[in-house]
Amino acid sequence: MSQEYDLVVLGGGTGGYVAAIRASQLGMKVAVVEKGKMGGTCLHRGCIPSKALLRSAEVFATLKEGDKYGVTAEKIGLDFARVQARKEGIVEQLHKGIQYLMKKGNITVIEGFGRVMGPSIFSPQAGAVRIETPSGEQEMLVPRFLLLATGSRPRTLPGLTIDGKQVVTSDEALQWEQLPSSVVIVGGGVIGIEWASMLNDFGVEVTVVEYADRILPTEDEEISKEMARLLKKRKINIVTGARVLPESLETSEGKVAIQAETAGGVQSFSAEKLLVSVGRQANVENIGLEATEIKVENGFISVNEYFQTAESHIYAIGDVIGGLQLAHVASHEGILAVEHMAGLAVEPLDYTKVPKCTYGRPEVANVGLTEAEARSQGFDVKVGKFSFKPLGKALVHGENDGFVKIIADAKTNDLLGVHMIGPHVTDMISEAGLARVLDATPWEIGHTIHPHPTLSEAIMEAALTVDGKAIHS
Repeated sequence: MSQEYDLVVLGGGTGGYVAAIRASQLGMKVAVVEKGKMGGTCLHRGCIPSKALLRSAEVFATLKEGDKYGVTAEKIGLDFARVQARKEGIVEQLHKGIQYLMKKGNITVIEGFGRVMGPSIFSPQAGAVRIETPSGEQEMLVPRFLLLATGSRPRTLPGLTIDGKQVVTSDEALQWEQLPSSVVIVGGGVIGIEWASMLNDFGVEVTVVEYADRILPTEDEEISKEMARLLKKRKINIVTGARVLPESLETSEGKVAIQAETAGGVQSFSAEKLLVSVGRQANVENIGLEATEIKVENGFISVNEYFQTAESHIYAIGDVIGGLQLAHVASHEGILAVEHMAGLAVEPLDYTKVPKCTYGRPEVANVGLTEAEARSQGFDVKVGKFSFKPLGKALVHGENDGFVKIIADAKTNDLLGVHMIGPHVTDMISEAGLARVLDATPWEIGHTIHPHPTLSEAIMEAALTVDGKAIHS
C-alpha cells in the first residue's frame, strides 16, 4: 500500500525538519523519514552536545582561575558523569521541541530507512520512497517532490581503523563515560580545535596533528596564527605540516601510538586516545540514487542553484551536497528548496554571506572573504583591525585576547569580509552578516552607535580603522 504526499523529506536533521516545517506553512502535505531521532547529527552528535560540553569545560576553567576575579574557591572538582547528564538533558529538551513542531505542523514522521526508487508501478518517474521500518515492515511513499537531506558522518583516513574505544571520531568521544588523561587529535580544523580547547579546559593533555601548514586552514591567516598562539599558551601541543601514517598505528592497553611525516622528519605521537577529526563524508550510499539520474561527484550529490538534482522534482540540501557543511546553511537551503518547489521567487544563496563559527576558547567567527581570497580575486583591499585589549568590557570579562579584522574594497568601499577571534565573537558575527546582506560599508558600520561598554565596540573600532579613524588605537 502506498501513501501520497506533496513532499517527502529523507532525513530529519536540521535541514530536513526545517524544510518540512516551511513546506507545511506553504500548505503542503509532508512526511519526514528518519532512521534515528529527529534533529539528526546537529542535535544528537554534533552542534548541541559538543557545545554543552564546551560550556562545562569553560565553567571549570573559569573556576580554576577564580583568583583573578577575586573569588576564592576550594576543592574545585569535575563530575564528568554530571557533565554528560547535563548534555543529554539539553539534547532531550530540544528533541522534544522538534517533535512538538512536527505535530504542530501536521507533519508525518516515519521511523525507518528510506530508499529512492526508480520509475515503477507506483510512480512513472523516479522518486517514490520505499521505507524499511524497525519492525521489518515496508511502506511506500509517493511524493510529488522529494528532498534528500541524509546528512554526513565523520570521515577517516584510508587505513586508519576506528575501533570506537581507543581510536575514535567525535561521535564516540561524545559518549565517553570518563575523560582520558591524554589525547592526540588528528586534524586541526573546526571540530579538531573545538575538541582540543574543550579537553584542555577539562585538564586533558592534548596534541593536535594537522596536515596543512596551519590550524583552521580555511580561516584568515592572521586568525589562524592567533588561535595557534593562544592554544600553545595553554600548553596544547600543535604540530602542523604533518602527514599522518595510518599504517604506523599501534594500540595497546591504555595507549595509542601513531607517526606522522613532518618537515623535520618522522615524528611519533602517543596518548590514551586518538581522536580522528578530518572532515565529514556525505551519506549517499544505499539510498537508491543508482535508480535515478541523480549525479554524485566527489562523494556529493550535484545540484543547481535551486538545489534541484538531475531529476528536477528531487532536491538535495545540507551536508549531502557538500559546500558549507553547517546546520544553519542546511536550514536555509531547505527553506529555499521548498519555496522553489512551491513556485515562489527564490534568490540563490550567496555563500559568501554565511557566518561561520568555531566554538573554542577563544571563539572564532567570520563572514565573507579572507584577505588572501580578496587579493587573489583581484580586489585592491584595505584592512582595519582592532584588538579586544583596550576594551573595558573585555577587561571586565577577563578575556581580552583576540581582535576584529575588517576587509574592504579600496575602490568601492564595499565590505568584503569580517573576521573575529576573541570572547563571544560567535554571538557578534551576525552584525557582520547583516552588513554583508545590506552591502554596508565600513563607514556605515563605524558610524553605527555601539553601546559602551560592550565587546561589539571592537567591530565599530575595526570599521573606523579601515579608513584610519579609530578612536581608541
